[in-house]
Amino acid sequence: MLLSNYSDFSLEAGTDEAGRGCLCGPVVAAAVILPKDFTHPFLNDSKQLSEKRREELRPFIEENALAFGVSFIWQEEVDQINVLQASITGMHRAIDQLKITPEFIIIDGNKFRDYKEIPHKTIVKGDSKYLSIAAASVLAKTYRDEYMDKIHQEFPMYNWAKNKGYPTKEHRNGIREFGATIHHRKTFKLLPEQLKLKI
Repeated sequence: MLLSNYSDFSLEAGTDEAGRGCLCGPVVAAAVILPKDFTHPFLNDSKQLSEKRREELRPFIEENALAFGVSFIWQEEVDQINVLQASITGMHRAIDQLKITPEFIIIDGNKFRDYKEIPHKTIVKGDSKYLSIAAASVLAKTYRDEYMDKIHQEFPMYNWAKNKGYPTKEHRNGIREFGATIHHRKTFKLLPEQLKLKI
């Protein structure tokens, strides 16, 4: 059973990201403030849910949240500032979009930068402990997957519709055969053998 709040504040935002370990595409972050009485029988860490469950949850979260925000950090910026900073920056930008200012922020993971004057707490595996972080993980994952499905249409040889840009054998074989695309992160080791890539 996931917990509703970490702090004693009623306006507590949970935030999480998706796509840190991918070879291409954006890092997507989300922030969510849920009402105190929010509940859903399936809500959990997005990695524990089927794609179908995540797709069911997304509109429920958006309709019932007090506020939510989603931000995309594109691959060019990921390359410029590194993936950890991209994750934190993405979470800050998602919080920026909240129509209600949170009184407290809980973050999945163990790294964060102060956001304005708002107190915060990093929580390892927070997406499997707190409802608002789990909700943020679902939004970040579904928005990112939707985008990867879209660019898959242009570059079907990497099968992003299935692997979502993660370093699967199939994805790496596509890079080996066809080279890198505009969507690939140039600072990531795209192939284990670090072949010179056709850009």
